[in-house]
Amino acid sequence: MPAEAHFSALVAKNCKMIYFIYGEDSYRAKRKLEEIILGYKKVHKSGLNLIYIDAGESSFKDFYGNLKINSMFAEKKLIILKNVSSNDKFQEEFLKSIENIEGLKDIVVIYEDCPADQRTKFFKALQKHAKCQEFGSLQPAMLKKWVAEEFGKSGAKINPEALDLLISFVRNDLWRMSNEIKKLANYKIGSVIKKEDVELLVKPNIESDIFKTIDAIALKNKKQALGLLHKHLDNGEFPLYLLSMITYQFRNLLIIKDLIEKRISYQAIAKKSGLHPFVVQKTYYACNQFSFEQLKKIYQKIFQIDLDIKTGKIESETALDLLLVEI
Repeated sequence: MPAEAHFSALVAKNCKMIYFIYGEDSYRAKRKLEEIILGYKKVHKSGLNLIYIDAGESSFKDFYGNLKINSMFAEKKLIILKNVSSNDKFQEEFLKSIENIEGLKDIVVIYEDCPADQRTKFFKALQKHAKCQEFGSLQPAMLKKWVAEEFGKSGAKINPEALDLLISFVRNDLWRMSNEIKKLANYKIGSVIKKEDVELLVKPNIESDIFKTIDAIALKNKKQALGLLHKHLDNGEFPLYLLSMITYQFRNLLIIKDLIEKRISYQAIAKKSGLHPFVVQKTYYACNQFSFEQLKKIYQKIFQIDLDIKTGKIESETALDLLLVEI
């Protein structure tokens, strides 16, 4: 059912509801939110009762006040409520009033572009009182189907070999995948996208393999870490680029480990760190392999290696080998 038809059905039935949209796949979660907003705008063209509230910056009183104000147009309100996971007090007050909120004529969409902590009272209450939709990371078969459908929507065709290569290059980053699909579709208007086109236009995402290298380092498996490093070098990656990726990953590990030790909740880390939820999700679990002090020492060592390369004290490939051996 199209978004506008779906929303029209809700209005016609005078549905009273709370939506809860969440998950590590922030791209599809955001698209679902946009679909609901589009449906609302098709029905309520003034748009004056579409309200956005950031719970990280607003109080529950502000939110509830918007619900209780009568609309001069007698329209349903659509309130988009973001970042509730970052405000424990907001959650507590929301739970106290959840049955009253559910009983109002308006629609509330709670939107979180990250996984939800299923242990909390707030999550359990939403499971009971809200229409919940989780957007988890797509498994390989579903990812392949999704990418193929996105090419179809763009009016482009891609052959199976090119499709497999594109997925191997971009992985589950649907934000990037969407951009690559648009780029390839525009490049081959009216023609079938082939493997050669993907190789020409799409840069492999080595971030996942860098995580494998970091995991190998954490497990003291230097042989595997060196093997993965030289696989990148054999594929034509520049040593300084690889070092920049390793630096980037260890910087993220250091930032997130610091927030973990300060007892910042998983849901609030993306907002506090300024990192994309996809990056947080990938980095969070790797933090368990290191202490904060270990990460500080590794980051300092990486900084020194970078300086030595740039000042000509050491050849770049040798420096990378030494870095992995000494960590």
